[in-house]
Amino acid sequence: MKRLLLLTLIANLVLVSCDSDKPYEVTPDSVGPLTKNTTLDELKTIFENDSVVDQNSGLSEELNVNAIEIYEKGGAQLLSLMPVKDSQPKTIRTVQIFDERYTTQEGINLNSTFKDISDAYEISRIETLISSVVVFVDEINAYFTIDRKELAGELRFDMDAKVSQAEIPDSAKIKYFMIGW
Repeated sequence: MKRLLLLTLIANLVLVSCDSDKPYEVTPDSVGPLTKNTTLDELKTIFENDSVVDQNSGLSEELNVNAIEIYEKGGAQLLSLMPVKDSQPKTIRTVQIFDERYTTQEGINLNSTFKDISDAYEISRIETLISSVVVFVDEINAYFTIDRKELAGELRFDMDAKVSQAEIPDSAKIKYFMIGW
């Protein structure tokens, strides 16, 4: 009986230490402790040591226009979550990452460059917007926004130009890092 209790205690310690070793890991199915199946009701428990700011109420909840923001105690924003509008229970559709500690298994985070992304993953597609370029990496359900200011010459100002992977400088910095499920 004592041996069984000791084994159970050791197994629980191992599981708890594994979970706490990677609280900022980004995978195709998770961002830290969040998964694509995490419900909004679970957020207060998951981030019990942080602040969960849910701006969805009344009309804004029906229109799904406000995100749920997660702040670390002390005020730094960690994440911004956009719920799935029509799911029951409500789950998370997209996660915007604000903290550079959130890192993929290949070492990509907010401090990475376009070269880091293209060396680590296959770029699925690139969409050109008015003030930015969005780089999609389907392998990890991620997309990275790069400001047009990072582009060379006329690509900065030609809003109609379609930007290719070869035209994005290796040193271009990530402006936004998002996961979409």
